[in-house]
Amino acid sequence: MTEPMRIVFAGTPDFAAEHLKALLDSPYDVIAVHTQPDRPAGRGQKLMPSPVKQLALQHDIPVLQPPTLRAPDAQAELAALKPDLLVVVAYGLILPQAVLDIPRLGCINSHASLLPRWRGAAPIQRAVQAGDAQSGVTVMRMEAGLDTGPMLLKVTTPITADDTGGTLHDRLASLGPTAVIQAIAGLAEGTLVGEVQDDSLATYAHKLNKDEARIDWARPAVELERLVRAFNPWPICHTTLNGEALKVLEARIAEGAGTPGTVLEASKAGLLVACADGALLLTRVQLPGGKPLGFADLFNSRREKFSAGTVLGLTVDAQ
Repeated sequence: MTEPMRIVFAGTPDFAAEHLKALLDSPYDVIAVHTQPDRPAGRGQKLMPSPVKQLALQHDIPVLQPPTLRAPDAQAELAALKPDLLVVVAYGLILPQAVLDIPRLGCINSHASLLPRWRGAAPIQRAVQAGDAQSGVTVMRMEAGLDTGPMLLKVTTPITADDTGGTLHDRLASLGPTAVIQAIAGLAEGTLVGEVQDDSLATYAHKLNKDEARIDWARPAVELERLVRAFNPWPICHTTLNGEALKVLEARIAEGAGTPGTVLEASKAGLLVACADGALLLTRVQLPGGKPLGFADLFNSRREKFSAGTVLGLTVDAQ
C-alpha cells in the first residue's frame, strides 16, 4: 500500500482556508501549514491568527509562520518536512526558487482569475471593475515569476450584472478547492501537462487601496457602477455629503445629466447623482456612525440632507 501524498499548505485568508478544508477531507496528508504572522485587528488591535491558522490548529496541524521564506532557516524548516507537494493559495509571501525546488512534485497555486488575465493581488475585484464577462480559478505550477507558471487546470464562472467583489469571491472560493484536488490527482498520476501562458495577454491586478475607492464623479456612470460592486465588501466606495463621509454600497446606472457630483433627485427609489456620462442611482448607503441602509429608509428619516442641487465630493473648505 502506497503512502498518501505529503502536502504542505501555504495560505492566509478565508479564500485559502476553503482550499485547506478540501485538502483535509481528501486522501492526502497535510503535514504542515505555512501562513502569515498574526496581525493586529479590530479596535483593540489584538494579534489575530489568520483563518488558515485557525483551521490548522483545530485539526492539530503544525503551523509555521516565518516572516519571509528567503531566510535559510525558514527554507531548512520546510525541507525537513520532506513534502511531496506544496499547495499555495493567497499566501502573501514570495517563494524564492530555493523553496520552489524543495517539494518532490514542485509547488502549485490556485489563483482566482483566468490567467494570464489578472495576475497579482486583487484579481477578483479587478475583473468586476473591468466589466469582464467571466472569471474563474486557474491552478498552475509555480515558478519564480508572479503568477506566470504553466496552467494545469481552469474552471470558469460568469460574472453577472449583480456580482460584487464579495459574491464573486465566495463563488470562486467554492470552485477553487475542487479544481486543486483534481489537479493533485492528475499530478500524482502523471497525466496533467501544463500549458504555457501567453505573456502578451497578461494584465496585472494591483492591490486594492482605500484612496481609489473615493468616487470621482467626473467618470462615466458605467465605470462607477462597476467600481461600487467591485469594492463591496472592501474597501467600499465613498464620497462626501456636506463635508461628511458617505459610503456607497449599492448603486445602479440611471438616466440623468448635470454637473458631475450634483444630486439631481432624492426619492425612495434612491439618490440620483450626475456623472460625467449619465447618472448613478445610489440605493444603499451608510452615514457616519450609522449602519448600511437602503436609501428609502434614509429618505424617510433624513430627507433634508439630500436636497437636489447638493454637490457630493466637496470638502468642508470648498463649501
